[in-house]
Amino acid sequence: MINGRRVGVVLPAYNAEATLARTVAELDPDVVDEIVLVDDCSTDETVRLARDLGLEPISHENNLGYGGNQKTCYRRVLELGADVIVMVHPDYQYSPLLVPAMASMIAYGEYDLVLGSRILAQNSVARGMPRYKYVANRFLTAVENVFLQQKLSEYHTGLRAFSSTLLASLPFERNSDDFIFDNQILAQAVSVGARIGELSCPTRYESESSSINLRRSIKYGLGVLATSGQYQLHKRGMRQYQYLDFDPDVVLERLQAKDERAAAEERAAAARQSQGQDHPPVAGRA
Repeated sequence: MINGRRVGVVLPAYNAEATLARTVAELDPDVVDEIVLVDDCSTDETVRLARDLGLEPISHENNLGYGGNQKTCYRRVLELGADVIVMVHPDYQYSPLLVPAMASMIAYGEYDLVLGSRILAQNSVARGMPRYKYVANRFLTAVENVFLQQKLSEYHTGLRAFSSTLLASLPFERNSDDFIFDNQILAQAVSVGARIGELSCPTRYESESSSINLRRSIKYGLGVLATSGQYQLHKRGMRQYQYLDFDPDVVLERLQAKDERAAAEERAAAARQSQGQDHPPVAGRA
């Protein structure tokens, strides 16, 4: 818990047996209140290991895809009452040690969504990112910044955090079950005016880390370009897309109401503290 806000971590898992224990070991139990692991029909011992680690994994009988896995993760963590939700890939590519920092950026009311950036303030290629992935990342990010009118360093990270108010208000169930889910939910967040922050995130590119092949990478890249175009067409009223077809003003009102409640709670806490200082306890007589 941070600033009175419950923190939930979701682990969308697929064949993560080799790296799951290291990932869970670096999640701070003093900060993380709930851990939700959803296994997307792995062929290894991910589920057994998750139980051995004290988790209660949810298992898909069929492989639903990366986006489908996230949907199950988010449904469950919202049911558990988390106020801040952080997604960490259990393949240990992204550092779980950044969860407290990312959650704090939301728990203290500064942002609605935080991305762990592999690009910000570091040399990603020197850290192991394949050069072709780096070039693709920069090109796609540049296109998205133009079409979504943002200034983000990247959109393709698997380390991200949401406020429960934002996440529960976005129609993420309408998004793709594939990897493009990540970009669609960001387009939804941008459309409502969510405050998006970034944190520099060191990453590891090891043999155990998951990675999609070239064919699926190309499919993903085309999906990113399509999402960017769809956002602009929908915004201009030229086309309608179901995953973008919701009232952003309603979501924005919920976010603003949440901020007002948080500010009121902080003022009340400050007032109580001030009263305690103005009237110190009187020592009892011996």
